[in-house]
Amino acid sequence: MASTNCWTHEIESPVAAPRLFRAGVMDWHTLAPKLAPQIVASAHPVEGEGGIGSVRQFNFTSAMPFNLMKERLEFIHADKCECKSTLIEGGGIGTAIETATSHIKVESAANGGSVVKVESTYKLLPGVEVNDEITKAKDSVTAIFKAAEAYLIANPEAYN
Repeated sequence: MASTNCWTHEIESPVAAPRLFRAGVMDWHTLAPKLAPQIVASAHPVEGEGGIGSVRQFNFTSAMPFNLMKERLEFIHADKCECKSTLIEGGGIGTAIETATSHIKVESAANGGSVVKVESTYKLLPGVEVNDEITKAKDSVTAIFKAAEAYLIANPEAYN
């Protein structure tokens, strides 16, 4: 029987929550190939206009263990800088995991910056075990938000 697992991760940033959320979550499919070309070869919307039910695809370089990932937006609250998405294709679906969802919330911090809170829930296929994959996933999430952060610091007018 498949088991359901979960991991959480927090990333602190000097960038304000709304800017980091827009760049690192909502528009990441546009920024990723520019800011992390060594990992993301290309990305594009597949369905929708960016709202609930929209699907976007990320195509990866050989730096990743899989060549693509498609995710569907299940919930979005732009004012609260929060969204949930479900992995629907690629990213280990069908080979290692049965289902996977991510919940991302970017909260304002007292110093004017923000804290990114990520919760990932996944159901492994029978017989599959994860070892260093969680560490790799956390490192990847950190790299995404740190790349968006660096871009936003270098471009103070972007995503205001």
